[in-house]
Amino acid sequence: MALKRMDNIGIVVEDLATTIDFFRELGLELEGRAMIEGEWAGRVTGLGDQRVEIAMMRTPDGHGRLELSRFLTPPAVADHRNAPVNALGYLRVMFTVDDIDETLEGLRKRGAHLVGEVVQYKDAYRLCYIRGPEGLLIGIAQELG
Repeated sequence: MALKRMDNIGIVVEDLATTIDFFRELGLELEGRAMIEGEWAGRVTGLGDQRVEIAMMRTPDGHGRLELSRFLTPPAVADHRNAPVNALGYLRVMFTVDDIDETLEGLRKRGAHLVGEVVQYKDAYRLCYIRGPEGLLIGIAQELG
């Protein structure tokens, strides 16, 4: 047995359209949208009969994907979107961009705001955390040199 790749990261949201637009602004491409429903899907998730609208977003290099999900049935039950960066569990996704300032300018138009500030780590990166739609925590990094 050998691991082939990490296929995607799942993010549950309330407003799928706004979140798609935000990640498009960041540079991801919409691969497709679908309704996932029925008993078979509930057997995978353990939620029983479910109805979930999903959108698959792909990074420009084709190697990374986000699966954005909006649960219609059953409804979302927990909310940790405003958890601090030191909270236990999966919390954020980090993207590398060509120009962090230009990226932030575009994302601010979509409601993003800095969690702290843009900092430089040695001669390697400029990076920051932002809160995107619905409070999603997202890391942005620009490689230097």
